[in-house]
Amino acid sequence: MPVTRADIDLALRLADAAGAVIRPYFRQPHGVELKADKSPVTLADREAEAAMRRLLDAERSGDGVIGEEYGVKDGVTGRQWVLDPIDGTRSFTVGRAIFGTLIALVEDGWPVLGIIDQPVQRERWLGVAGRPTLFNGAPTRTRTCAALEGAVVATTSPHLFGDGDVPHYLALVAAASGGHARQGPVYGGDCYNYGLLASGYLDVVAESGLQLYDYAALVPVVEGAGGRMCDWNGDPLTATSTGHVLAIGDPARTDDVLEALHGVAGEHDHGHDHGNGHDHA
Repeated sequence: MPVTRADIDLALRLADAAGAVIRPYFRQPHGVELKADKSPVTLADREAEAAMRRLLDAERSGDGVIGEEYGVKDGVTGRQWVLDPIDGTRSFTVGRAIFGTLIALVEDGWPVLGIIDQPVQRERWLGVAGRPTLFNGAPTRTRTCAALEGAVVATTSPHLFGDGDVPHYLALVAAASGGHARQGPVYGGDCYNYGLLASGYLDVVAESGLQLYDYAALVPVVEGAGGRMCDWNGDPLTATSTGHVLAIGDPARTDDVLEALHGVAGEHDHGHDHGNGHDHA
């Protein structure tokens, strides 16, 4: 079914609820712990997701829920709300306001609504399939990019990539920087990078090993701003994608990015291997 005004209003309220929990913990004691995969989690992560789930239980009890902290709740409608209360927990724990809350509505495996919310700076990107992306309520657009050389590439950290993916990423960086180290990539940022790309400040974001809750919300935001979201084969991102993610601000550069990643156009297959399963910490 199409995304309704009620869906959008609920997503905005979910972001408000998460932000109200997160802000008091920022640069304050937050009870950080390490999960089994050694990624950090805080009271803010857990309480923010719990707050969003309470709203969904009250208003959309038939929809499924997938959350980073509390797992999967099956639904009966073919719709799932996909939640990452703090994407970029490591940045949150060190006082960097470049983390974000991610909220997506996925229908039959396709992301149709997404929010990137930075609750400390009160910056919010809203993307809905078929509609222009809004930044704090006003339309926002990606920028044009005349050539891959000189494009600004960002990623959270290549240390989160599967080992087999690092050489491909470095090849992309080399093509974009023209071999000039001072024009190298931007590191850190997690979901915030995708908002910056949607608003025309970055050209390419490349990541590996992401989970659905890391990327579902990004798709409507970037694409509604005129950009392209795909995997490292150039295929659309769905609930069954393997976690190799590209955001390209100017879709005209898509082939250039794929060729740089894989050396020769067509010689790429990242559909079933490499990713190490790390989510954004």
